[in-house]
Amino acid sequence: MSQLLTIIRADPSHVEMAAPLFDAYRQFYKQPPDLAQARQYLLDRLTRNESVIFLAVEGRASLGFTQLYPSFSSLALKRLWILYDLFVAPAARRRGIAKALLERARQLAVETGATGLMLETAVNNLPAQSLYDQLGWQRDPGFYVYYLPLESASA
Repeated sequence: MSQLLTIIRADPSHVEMAAPLFDAYRQFYKQPPDLAQARQYLLDRLTRNESVIFLAVEGRASLGFTQLYPSFSSLALKRLWILYDLFVAPAARRRGIAKALLERARQLAVETGATGLMLETAVNNLPAQSLYDQLGWQRDPGFYVYYLPLESASA
């Protein structure tokens, strides 16, 4: 019997389900594995209400997640959500899980009266770009993204 895929909004009790996915996501972006630190980071975000995490769950298995951070648009005078993390376990890809997570993120934006959602993706992440295009996301032709790296606070 096949389990149904559900998208749940994570709370601190879901950190154990989300942390392995978050750690795998970080490793995908060439960060060293650190499950304990991944667990603590997610716990801090959720207990402080600093992010919203949606988990794709099938039975007892977590298959993917997205994490959004709240922000604001000064021009629109409304909330804005930054979709910062999106990851589906390799064995669960090509099943519509990323699409379901993106749709749930869109619903959150609507529910909170946000002006929209923003995300960044690597220029060589063509599968993700194709999905974003299919779902109506628009590439911003008028702005560049800049980043100012700072020394580590522990240095």
